[in-house]
Amino acid sequence: MSTTRATIPTATHHTAQINDAQIHYVTAGATGSPLLLVHGFPETWWAFHKVIPLLAHAHRVVAVDLRGFGDSSTADDDHDSTTAAEDLHGLIEHLGWGPVHVTAQDISGGTVFRLAATHPQDVLSLTAIEMGLAGFGLEALADVTRGGSWHIGALAAPGIPDLLFAGREHELLGRWAFPSMTAVAGSVTDADVAEFARTYARPHGWRGAVGLYRSMLSEGDDLRALAESTPLTVPALAVGAGGGPFTSATLGHVTAGEVTAVQLEGVGHYAALEAPDALAAAILDFTSSVDAA
Repeated sequence: MSTTRATIPTATHHTAQINDAQIHYVTAGATGSPLLLVHGFPETWWAFHKVIPLLAHAHRVVAVDLRGFGDSSTADDDHDSTTAAEDLHGLIEHLGWGPVHVTAQDISGGTVFRLAATHPQDVLSLTAIEMGLAGFGLEALADVTRGGSWHIGALAAPGIPDLLFAGREHELLGRWAFPSMTAVAGSVTDADVAEFARTYARPHGWRGAVGLYRSMLSEGDDLRALAESTPLTVPALAVGAGGGPFTSATLGHVTAGEVTAVQLEGVGHYAALEAPDALAAAILDFTSSVDAA
């Protein structure tokens, strides 16, 4: 398996000491309001490699590898979405770019919700792509008796990821994770799978996912309380793809104002890889309206 990091011509790679972790991120674009991209699972910053050049025409873009993912330092087993949110806060402070438009997807929902709720000065707007939240229905995805996925419980079970997943990264991602939730043929290439697998194959390379999925299964009460005491007041965009209106409904529970909703038809779960042009257009239309307000 390749150990060479993939890149794109418009991106510059950086690493910063944030809290007690080495956080890897890439930047692109020289002008415009700042925009932070936060990946889900089984992803890294590379999930946005098709979208970054499209956004960088109008924004200063930063795409991060969350703690334990990608080329950021591997995480302790017991890290959680609160830790990841504080890492994002620290990164925004490190860059000196705040406040930023936050665009995030999938399992990073708890992390970015906590960021926006506890550090509102950091956030200009929130775009959620194919995202749910614990306490508002996301836990149902772990219930295999009702169509949920086996991988959530497996990742959260102590010792199981290292026992079952380590050494099988390319097969898991290339034969199960991406094919099972992709609707646009050819949108996730062998090279994409190789890049994602490269970083999950590091020693303890599953720990980022372990931390966020364990959070998901335990933080529902906490997120409901946070949403009740500190509902989001920033402009919010929900982008649905394979999950339909689930993201919009989720944001509606935690946002004080209206939620703008966009549905990408014919697209699976991995919107940034499957429909980068449509996704970038939706983000740019939304952020330009926020910047103009």
